[in-house]
Amino acid sequence: MLHLILETALSALLFLYREVLEQELPWMEDIQRAKRPQRLPVVLTRKEVAALLDQMTGIAWLMAALLYGAGLRLMECVRLRVQDIDFERREIVVRQGKGAKDRRTMLPAMTADALRAQLVEARRIHQRDLAAGMGAVWLPDALDRKYRQAARAWIWQYVFPASTRSVDPRTGVERRHHVDESSLQRAVKIAVRRAGIDKPATPHTLRHSFATHLLEAGYDIRTVQELLGHKDVSTTQIYTHVLGRGGNGVLSPLDRSS
Repeated sequence: MLHLILETALSALLFLYREVLEQELPWMEDIQRAKRPQRLPVVLTRKEVAALLDQMTGIAWLMAALLYGAGLRLMECVRLRVQDIDFERREIVVRQGKGAKDRRTMLPAMTADALRAQLVEARRIHQRDLAAGMGAVWLPDALDRKYRQAARAWIWQYVFPASTRSVDPRTGVERRHHVDESSLQRAVKIAVRRAGIDKPATPHTLRHSFATHLLEAGYDIRTVQELLGHKDVSTTQIYTHVLGRGGNGVLSPLDRSS
C-alpha cells in the first residue's frame, strides 16, 4: 500500500512541475520510481487442483479445467471464439492476449468431450438468435465494418456465450456477449471452500499451478514461457521459486548425497 501512495504522490508532483508550472527541474530525472513488491504466486498441488475440480460441474468445471490444463488467463478463457478451438491439432489459439499478442497452447484431452458439447449448446443459442433476427457478436479491430456478415458467422461466436443478450453501451446495439467472468470467480471460491483448501486460491491460481507443474515435470522454461505468453522469461522464472523442491527448486546437497 505504501508504494502505491508514494507513486501517486510522485506522479502528482511531476504533473505539477511539468504541466502546471511548466518547469523541468534537473533532479527530476534522478527520481527512482517505487517498485511494486514481488510476491510469490499462490500455487495448488496436483491433489488440490483435482479436489477443486471435483467440486465443480458444467461450464464452470470446463472453464476452470481450461485455465489449469491450458494455462489460460480468466479473460482469455471467457473470450474464446469458435475458430480458436482446433480439435484435430488439439490446440487452442489465444488471440490478443496480454500485450495484444496471439499465442498457441494445448487443448487438454480431458476437456475435449465437454468442449464439443459446449459448442453444440453455443450453436443452438446462436441459431435461436439468428431466427430472432439477431445473432451478431462484437468483433475486434472494426472487422464488422470491413466484413459485414462476419459478426453473424458461426466461427466468430463466443464458446461461452452469456445466457441473455445485452445492449452495448458504446453503440446501442443489442448483442450476445460472452459469459461474465465473475461467474467463474464465484464458482472457484465456492469450490475452494468445499474442497477444504486452505489457500487464497482464485481462477488465476490455476494458471500459476499450470506453469509450476509443467516445470516440475521437467519441461523447458522457454517452452512454458511461450505457452503462458510471457514477453520476458524473467516473468516465468518466478515459478521456479515455488517448485515443490525447496528454495528455488534446488535439492539440498544433503538430500542429493542420500
